[in-house]
Amino acid sequence: MASSILIVEDDLVFSTMMKTWLTKKGFQVDTASANARARKLLTSHTYDLILSDLRLPDQDGIQLLTWLRNQSCNTPLIIMTSYAEIQSAVQAMKHGASDYIAKPIQPDELLNKIEETIRKSEIPLSAIQEKISPVTQNFLEGESEAAHQLFNYVRLVAPTQMSVLINGSSGTGKEYVAHRIHELSKRSDKPFIAIDCGSIPKELAASEFFGHVKGSFTGALTDKTGAFEEANGGTLFLDEIGNLGYEVQVQLLRALQERRIRRIGSTKEIEVDVRLICATNENLKEGIAKGIFREDLYHRINEFTLRIPDLKERTEDILLFANFFLDQANQELERNLIGFDAEASEALQRYTWPGNLRQLKNIVKRATLLAQGNFITTRELGEEILTQNVEPAVASFNLHNEDLEKQRIIHALQRTGNNKTKAAQLLGIDRKTLYNKMKLYDIGNV
Repeated sequence: MASSILIVEDDLVFSTMMKTWLTKKGFQVDTASANARARKLLTSHTYDLILSDLRLPDQDGIQLLTWLRNQSCNTPLIIMTSYAEIQSAVQAMKHGASDYIAKPIQPDELLNKIEETIRKSEIPLSAIQEKISPVTQNFLEGESEAAHQLFNYVRLVAPTQMSVLINGSSGTGKEYVAHRIHELSKRSDKPFIAIDCGSIPKELAASEFFGHVKGSFTGALTDKTGAFEEANGGTLFLDEIGNLGYEVQVQLLRALQERRIRRIGSTKEIEVDVRLICATNENLKEGIAKGIFREDLYHRINEFTLRIPDLKERTEDILLFANFFLDQANQELERNLIGFDAEASEALQRYTWPGNLRQLKNIVKRATLLAQGNFITTRELGEEILTQNVEPAVASFNLHNEDLEKQRIIHALQRTGNNKTKAAQLLGIDRKTLYNKMKLYDIGNV
């Protein structure tokens, strides 16, 4: 039996076009041009999916979601919205929307979302929850091309026994990526032990790694189990490995090669089986050239390299992470903020985030505490976010000089490899405006 869809859209031309296209794809389709009509249809018909515009003549799509929830109706709903209103679409998802899609709609993308949403709605909720690990609930991968590429690599290397070196700036989430590799590995039921090499005094590093016996040095009042023993059978994550002293590097290399360690002050060797994941925000090759990092250790820990992009390289993810951190802050601070207003959303996307995800999380948490209304505004974000200079292309985009405007658009498309979303962000306009301008100036792919 064909799946049934209700389209709630006040643009009759667009609605008719969608109905015709989806009917050809094998769906049974009804349409409604207003919220009231949609409610009437929903009380007398059962649908497998609702496609609703965010802005409707009488009420918006979020109010339709609220009504559905009050009626105990579990029909999945996909919000259709302009790129400039993505923030509102995220809020709709908080109210129960299954997904959203930005206009102008790409047919293949919409069809994939429809099929995926209907398929998920046919799976019992308990079965879905069983597949979600605690780690994924506490972190967001992101939807940008850079994020997809990174986590495709994560899923590729995780089942292997290869040692992994994670490169990334401070605050980009290196430990989460390491933990995710462990969660997806064959060692997931064994320990994951994380050590911050930058915070360990050099004289205690060997003890942290390999342990010690009581009385082996001043201050060794009891026996200590080292990280290698604690992680035995599982994964050992060494963050900021470039901070290790040369002598400890020698001991670490020996342990990795021989798969044996010896506690300080003991003559007994202990067999260990660990999968090593390391992370650094430094250039280890420069350390090798300077003689402060061993080249043989570098090759031992670097069987597979992952690079985590800075947040400014994945601007499509900024609002997703901001709302994710807002949910966390709401829970921690016992607040109930809805989201960010339009001006605050634009400011978050313009900022270059030198502190990456850690900085974004801290700013959102502070803003959540300070906010007076239902939405975070630019007042709560702080002067640092508001006073930073924007990209030259954004600052100089001129909507009144047609020749200059056309050249700016072509330049932005060239810089982003014809990625319309990134080009629109670079120009400081929404994607719908970009499409309209490209059509006006007869600009295709460049």
